[in-house]
Amino acid sequence: MNYATIRNCDIANGEGVRVSLFVSGCTHQCKGCFNPDQWSFDYGEPFDEKAEDTVLGLMAPSYIAGLSILGGEPMEPENQRALVPFLRRLRDRFGLSKTVWVYTGCVLETQLKAEGSRWRTEVTDEFLTLIDVLVDGPFVEDKKDISLKFRGSSNQRIIDIKKGKVVS
Repeated sequence: MNYATIRNCDIANGEGVRVSLFVSGCTHQCKGCFNPDQWSFDYGEPFDEKAEDTVLGLMAPSYIAGLSILGGEPMEPENQRALVPFLRRLRDRFGLSKTVWVYTGCVLETQLKAEGSRWRTEVTDEFLTLIDVLVDGPFVEDKKDISLKFRGSSNQRIIDIKKGKVVS
């Protein structure tokens, strides 16, 4: 898996001060996407052990609330497979003291949890257990609303995965 960028001290992509990892690769290719350069799976740099160590190091200060993973598309099957071992490392190091938010163009019930969906892989269930919040649904330009907190269009939902409920 490649990544486009790592942002430190991000306050736009989840609650609190966060580190944000923007992964490469997205087959949704939503009209009006703000990261079309990240649609290519070859864009950016390899998300290798050095990059993982950078993210974990940036997350160490107590004022960092957690990690946000965006894209591109974190839930592309190959990205899921690369992110799960990293998320295990993150949980081993920080436990539940840091939250993990994931932004996806997929819909939880009809794509990530649906049997036979191309988005559901052998690691999807574990991936979901390693995160706290899922912001789901494709960006829909006709539903764009800049007043919404932590999402770009009104069809997108903020789901507390641990509680199993939509919070916004």
